[in-house]
Amino acid sequence: MKGTSVQRVLFGAAYYPEYHPTELLKTDLDLMADAGFSVIRVGESVWSTWEPENGRFDLDWLEPALDGAYERGIGVILGTPTYAVPPWLARLYPEIAGERSTGRRIGWGARQEMDFTHPAFRFHAERIIRKVVGRYAGHPSIIGYQVDNEPGPHLLYNHGVFQRFVDDLRGRYGDVETLNREWGLVYWSHRLSGWADLWTPEGNAQPQYEQAWRRFQAEQVTAFINWEADIVREYAKPGQFVTTCISYDRPGVADEELTRHLDVTAGNPYYVMQDGLALPAGQDASQHWMTHDTWAFYLVADRMFASRQEPFLVTETNAQAIGGPWHNQPAYDGQWRQAAWALVSRGASMIEYWQWRTLVFGTETYWGGVLPHSGRPGRTYRELARIGGELERAGDLVAGLTPDADVLMIYSTPSKWALAAQPALADGAGPDQRSYQGLFDPFYRGAFDAGLQVRLLHAGQAVAQDPAEVAARQPVLIAAGLYVTDDATLDWLRAYAAAGGHLVLGPRSCYADHEARARRDVQPAGFADAAGAWYDEFSNLSADLPVHALEGSSLTLPPDAAGTRWADGLHAEEADVLAGYRHPHFGRFAAITTRAHGQGRITYVGTLPNAVLGEALFRWLAPAAGPWASMPAGVTSTGATAADGRRVRFLHNWTWDETAVAVPVPVRDVLGDTPHAAGAELRLGPWDVLVLEETG
Repeated sequence: MKGTSVQRVLFGAAYYPEYHPTELLKTDLDLMADAGFSVIRVGESVWSTWEPENGRFDLDWLEPALDGAYERGIGVILGTPTYAVPPWLARLYPEIAGERSTGRRIGWGARQEMDFTHPAFRFHAERIIRKVVGRYAGHPSIIGYQVDNEPGPHLLYNHGVFQRFVDDLRGRYGDVETLNREWGLVYWSHRLSGWADLWTPEGNAQPQYEQAWRRFQAEQVTAFINWEADIVREYAKPGQFVTTCISYDRPGVADEELTRHLDVTAGNPYYVMQDGLALPAGQDASQHWMTHDTWAFYLVADRMFASRQEPFLVTETNAQAIGGPWHNQPAYDGQWRQAAWALVSRGASMIEYWQWRTLVFGTETYWGGVLPHSGRPGRTYRELARIGGELERAGDLVAGLTPDADVLMIYSTPSKWALAAQPALADGAGPDQRSYQGLFDPFYRGAFDAGLQVRLLHAGQAVAQDPAEVAARQPVLIAAGLYVTDDATLDWLRAYAAAGGHLVLGPRSCYADHEARARRDVQPAGFADAAGAWYDEFSNLSADLPVHALEGSSLTLPPDAAGTRWADGLHAEEADVLAGYRHPHFGRFAAITTRAHGQGRITYVGTLPNAVLGEALFRWLAPAAGPWASMPAGVTSTGATAADGRRVRFLHNWTWDETAVAVPVPVRDVLGDTPHAAGAELRLGPWDVLVLEETG
């Protein structure tokens, strides 16, 4: 973290003493200290407690909690309460209500219902930020600040927001004729004669408009968080960081831009517990803000690292079951340890649970905390206390790790927006609004199932680097679902392959330009010649399509390999065909092709692989995964490098079966401080994890 020296992974929970009787404070803090807590997050949810009436402030109530935390060596992250507007502000300024469509206000009674760009909201938000942060910035317990909370849950259609959108377009395009041309507004008679002709977005069906609207919305969220961060920095002391917590599924978030002005990335990875972490995983579990399956949990962690390409903080994750009262699946014994160490292995420098005490009232009454409704420490507390002790023993070895990367994957927020506007995939009989994830996720899962570690790289982050240096460092790069690509990105990808990298293109990649317009090139645009393969038709699949390796192919496939959901009508002219389809119609097309390009190679995958095809594909792409590659079924092995260069290895057993792993190199069991020679057999119990330092 910027300006700080991290001695250990921070460990704690969100703590809201204002929700509970004051006499519980000492008990709570003592229990936290006994569990090895080193951090709590406070204050971000109760603007109406900080400012009960307009201009009347109550700022001293939090001080006993901060004093008690400091006495016990627990650091504090202080939140700004701007995401939960008090009723008096909504009553005095009804015009600050956010709108989901022009003139239709978001109903009050939840949170984040406001137009955070409105001047009246900004005035009061700035005042409360200055009051709260000014009151506590000098408190010795404060280690950092969280501004707002999970920003970007709504796209705002307020009049003022729309007018600023029009102004943004005027600045970006200059005149309406340019906009008409760039957006193709000749279609359906949408040509503008002046800026006043631009229609409001809720009735829009034009994809170029939608792309610009989504980009503008994300820019508003980023600007708002930057604005808050700048106010807080006027008070922050050296060594105190400023961040916000990100829910990565929010529609108004472009995380790579949102985190640029912050000191560290912070995110909230929630996941389905119990069998939702079992390996092997099922085929088609749905993903949303709460992930299902181990590979998807790792994907969210890798997304947090990718925001700034550096270690991150976990500001919220499961204590007990998370969700409504109909969703109760607290972890099996050991799963909290597994999840915590998995996050640390991917670069987490803080593990913070939501929340300390389970609430007895409110919307989230059944979002379980570390303590249950009774307040008596139980199984969850005991399991988490074990983690606290282990993190303390591991110390600075595991603080701020850089995870290994066997393959790179390009992540594209603009492609996600474009494929929500014009979904490529179907969800039952209708469009799949998560088409980008549907195109991207099978490739990530294939790498995970093959025992490979993935580094995500935003397209803009890639173009900022020398493609030859990236190819030398990361010889395999996946671009799946990379629908929106400007010319610079196409050039970079070709240069990466020419310099010696193995570029793997998946469906919908390189199809559209920066305005989400379908390119007029032979597809894949910019790569038909380099890849030696092309297509001019594509099909959704109503059933899985069996895929087989061609005779003489270097790719070996199991008999149940299949393509799912999509097939490009791929023709190979100068490429080698690695795999085809077993089907009377689709059998004419190639499923997977490959061709040398410059010093490297371009492979095109024309379908979305099922689990077995994905795993086989990545075992072909990266066959030499190192001495830790061979693991028993249900066991994952991931590596990382510590800040001082030491090597760390994490072994997870995601099953009910006890198993053993023979270590290929000398190691030290970090949690048991026990050395083991190469070849020693280490036991892993059900839902167990080993943290090893490689010593030879």
